[in-house]
Amino acid sequence: MAIQVDIRVPVGLPIKETADFIASCEAAGFDGVGVHDHQHSGRDVYVTLALAAERTSRLNLYPATSNPVTRHPSVLASLSHTLEELAPGRIRLTIAPGFLSVVNIGVPRASVETMRHTISTIKSLLAGESVTFNGTKARMRNTNNPPTPVYMTAAGPRMVELAGEVADGALLLVGLHPVAIAAARQLLEAGAARAGRTLEGFKTIFITPMALDEEGHEAFRWPQRWLRPGLPFLTYPSRANLYWLREAGIDLPDYIQPEQASDAMARQICDAFGLFGSPQECLTRLQRAQTEAGIDHVFIFPSHTVESGYDMPRTEVAAFRDVIFPGLGR
Repeated sequence: MAIQVDIRVPVGLPIKETADFIASCEAAGFDGVGVHDHQHSGRDVYVTLALAAERTSRLNLYPATSNPVTRHPSVLASLSHTLEELAPGRIRLTIAPGFLSVVNIGVPRASVETMRHTISTIKSLLAGESVTFNGTKARMRNTNNPPTPVYMTAAGPRMVELAGEVADGALLLVGLHPVAIAAARQLLEAGAARAGRTLEGFKTIFITPMALDEEGHEAFRWPQRWLRPGLPFLTYPSRANLYWLREAGIDLPDYIQPEQASDAMARQICDAFGLFGSPQECLTRLQRAQTEAGIDHVFIFPSHTVESGYDMPRTEVAAFRDVIFPGLGR
């Protein structure tokens, strides 16, 4: 089966230009685009996705990722249904506990229990069922059949297991190492078993960090750098990265400083966690992940700092269009 490839696009340009860029991702051969839900950017992801829906014909579109802290579950259900009317069968809703969008309003991320309740509530609303909010019954007057799928974005093991319990699919940040991926799949199965269901039809997309360098050297320094002062790339967006690296046989201290990672260790981390190096090296690593771990869908997450987080992934799109997709036989 041909591997499917989605890519993260930030709202880094005026939204009409971002929508045009998303259309160029479709032309380059991508299967989907996820746009981050950062209200502090001053640009709304759902308006951006609506414009992109009008400019594309086959691309899957979704927020990457919304959360139940900055948006009420009933609002998220309504937004996803509205997008579904614009692009039937091409929308998925992705929900996570929240990171930058939550930090920027000074409140905690959603708990495991909040995530469980949120996803169950949204799925009920999208199915046309009544739910109760603070003693008040509510339902949506307009729904789709079938309803928009609700995916959970998960990094920590408890969240991965919860995705298997309640979601229609998952975006997992667990790296590309086959042992780590097997461990994540076991957690999904455990969650599904707790809910008394199977994972038949459950879609798993693997979030894949990527750093490109034509010479293939500087990209491998990703683990030796800081996202921002006090936050290493190694623990972005959460310390769960270290959990999955340990599953892959790389046992790092909980509070490792980037400067402590040798060049050899940095390369080992990069190989376990994503696509790094030249376009050809990234192609080879992606092919190996497909063979070793049975990965059939990835979400490319370009490496960045806080300052460069809103740069458009032009280099990555070009690399896939010109080297990686042809190498995959696309």
